[in-house]
Amino acid sequence: MRAVCSVRFSPSRLCMLGNGYAAGTVSLVTRRAFASSGRNLATWGFIGLGRMGYPMAKNLRARIPEGDTLVIHDRNTEATSKFIQEVGIAAASIGADRKGQGIEVANTPRALAEKSETIITVLPGPSHVKNVFHNILEPALPPITPERLFIDCSTIDPTSSREVANAVHCTAQGRFVDAPMSGGVVGARAAALTFMLGASSRSGDLVERVIPILELMGSKVLHLGEQGMGLSGKIANNYLLAINNIGTAEAMNLGLQWGLDPAKLGQLINSSSGRCWSSEINNPVPGISPRAPAENNFDGGFDIGLMRKDLEIAIEAAGKVGAQLKLADRAVEVYGEVEDQYEGKDLSVVYKWLGGKA
Repeated sequence: MRAVCSVRFSPSRLCMLGNGYAAGTVSLVTRRAFASSGRNLATWGFIGLGRMGYPMAKNLRARIPEGDTLVIHDRNTEATSKFIQEVGIAAASIGADRKGQGIEVANTPRALAEKSETIITVLPGPSHVKNVFHNILEPALPPITPERLFIDCSTIDPTSSREVANAVHCTAQGRFVDAPMSGGVVGARAAALTFMLGASSRSGDLVERVIPILELMGSKVLHLGEQGMGLSGKIANNYLLAINNIGTAEAMNLGLQWGLDPAKLGQLINSSSGRCWSSEINNPVPGISPRAPAENNFDGGFDIGLMRKDLEIAIEAAGKVGAQLKLADRAVEVYGEVEDQYEGKDLSVVYKWLGGKA
């Protein structure tokens, strides 16, 4: 039976109204000049300048060859303006095109993809990813050499990711891999992320092409298997993070209520069997993890709402394979209640919700 090939992901009406894109155009000049070394200059695309994407894009621009171009896009024009300003380029008004220093701003994902050989996406959820790729893939992109490479670093469910991958591959518009990451905002800023790669090892040098790109933004790349497997690994990891984060908040609160010194309790946990990322790198008590969001009133970091979203993805995915997640339902309730009170804060704010002492 012949496979059905479509780029219509049937995004929800809410998604289309909130994130829909017109075809759009942008005054970007495609450059295929040669550097003095004889290397063909490349154009890179980056979509999604949120808490994780913003520092990832900065590290990418800092590490790709000077003559290459980075094209950026985000629906939040304040984010693109800030990005331009932070790399030392004088920005024009919001509605104008900005160029220079190897960075350009695209008005739509489609305009970005038309100019780029490698496109990296870091988006909040499945509906955003589907909508962006619908905008990119229809009508078919003009062919370029080398073949376009789409690297989606968003944390979404594997089923949605495979739908997008199928749309890219069966319309012969490039190669698509999933590469969600772990390490939080601190890791993104330091280019110390761990990427979980889902990519076919049966199609030439795809894995070998992707790994050096991810290493520009992180310190470790783990190839977990075929397309979609990176997300399966990420969801399992984030489920554990969700549980560890609550446990760390409860343990720290318990110790402080008993009168233990927070620094000494943190030292004890982080040199004992309770040690985890939530206790060592992202401790919810100020004064223990120097760069943690707790040092900044829980601003920045991993949004509590995204943690709840990832838990819901884990529950749905676990149900499809019959895996038991005994703590999941209560954890979702906890994160929902915390989000109602502390929307937009880092997930470690669970500690404050519990009544923890600062």
